[in-house]
Amino acid sequence: MGSVLVYNDRIIGEGWHEKFGESHAEVNCLENVAASDRHLIPESTIYVSLEPCAHFGKTPPCANRIVAEGIKKVVVGMRDPFSRVNGKGIAILQDAGIEVVTGVLEDECRWQNKRFLTFHEKKRPYLHLKWAQTADGFMSGENHSRLKISSPITDRLVHKWRSEEAAIMVGSQTALLDDPQLTNRWWTGPQPVRIVVDRELRLPESLKLFSDNVLTLILNEKKELQEGAVRWLKMPRLSADEPELITEALYKLGIQSVLIEGGASLLNSFINKGLWDEVHIITNRNLMVQNGLRAPLLNAGIIFEEIISGDDKIVGIKNNGQL
Repeated sequence: MGSVLVYNDRIIGEGWHEKFGESHAEVNCLENVAASDRHLIPESTIYVSLEPCAHFGKTPPCANRIVAEGIKKVVVGMRDPFSRVNGKGIAILQDAGIEVVTGVLEDECRWQNKRFLTFHEKKRPYLHLKWAQTADGFMSGENHSRLKISSPITDRLVHKWRSEEAAIMVGSQTALLDDPQLTNRWWTGPQPVRIVVDRELRLPESLKLFSDNVLTLILNEKKELQEGAVRWLKMPRLSADEPELITEALYKLGIQSVLIEGGASLLNSFINKGLWDEVHIITNRNLMVQNGLRAPLLNAGIIFEEIISGDDKIVGIKNNGQL
């Protein structure tokens, strides 16, 4: 969520919600105003991508702060669907005599707030799928032999995506064969929660994902335990045909978004149910293997991004009808 404060076509303050539990965009925007410009605040217009909050949570209500600053006009991109807000912030502003304009660039604001909206409207995390494939559509070689598909530059972009999501998830086969760290060590920002679907608890604790003191969830059917940063979360059943059981569990844990990186079986389980919001497919246009593990096939969606980086072509796709 973002906010800017404008006086006579000049931006005098800007801010965004940087971290869960800390100040919201409006407060950061107002705190960003220089001392020499603070007298201009009451005569300025504040623009917000999401309706100012109206409740006491981890921070005080932003709507009350706007009223206290004496601002006379607020432009709101979209209403907040969260039940404790949903029009109440706008009502506070209007009751204080503030002019409120709503629905400005609403589609763009919904895309910007996609993780928050999916979590509150669909009662599940925002699901971002990603995989790398050869030019002829394989994720690995024969007998699951590993392939180096993407370039170092593309790898850094993947770590940027990791830093933007609350969690990263793989299946047990990927964890066993690739032994990934599942961190964003090649980018800045917080580390995502690591999630592994390990139904039968067949993964040895010597794997890298059990190290680094990064919060790690092991979804399984056998064990409920917390040891340091690793938590084994016991679930009644983990079926490849019912990925919604995973999203329900993650929603209850308050995980707002997940980057699902593999393997093919886990990715296909979500694709087959239409249970995804965004996909990035990395294709090495000059690598062919002819045999191996087939990459998932995606037959629907809207392309919103295409990047060429050396041999790699990266396509971003969003789900039809989502948001």
